[in-house]
Amino acid sequence: MPQKNKKKNKNGAISAQDILGGGFLTKERTIKHLPFLLFLAFLAIIYIGNSYYAEKNIRKIEKLQKEVKELRYEYITNKSKLMQSSRQSMVAKSLENKGIKESTVPPNKIFVEEE
Repeated sequence: MPQKNKKKNKNGAISAQDILGGGFLTKERTIKHLPFLLFLAFLAIIYIGNSYYAEKNIRKIEKLQKEVKELRYEYITNKSKLMQSSRQSMVAKSLENKGIKESTVPPNKIFVEEE
């Protein structure tokens, strides 16, 4: 019956007990590969930070798109109100309250003769 708590198997693999105990970190082979492992850890941190940054930008874009949509609705509403209030009948009606009446006599053209 094989023992499960061996430090090394016959093929040179590291056991689970060695990993959990941290003993594999003192091996010469592990120390030799430490710069590469630190590089991989650095890349993992960059990857995680990049994903958080992308999610933050996506939320910001969605918020701005919602704001643009609301502002577009507000623009259309204000534009229709302005168009309605600038019609001739509405202008005449609003000036009637101030005592100014619309002229019923058409304007006359003035001709200037050139010499």
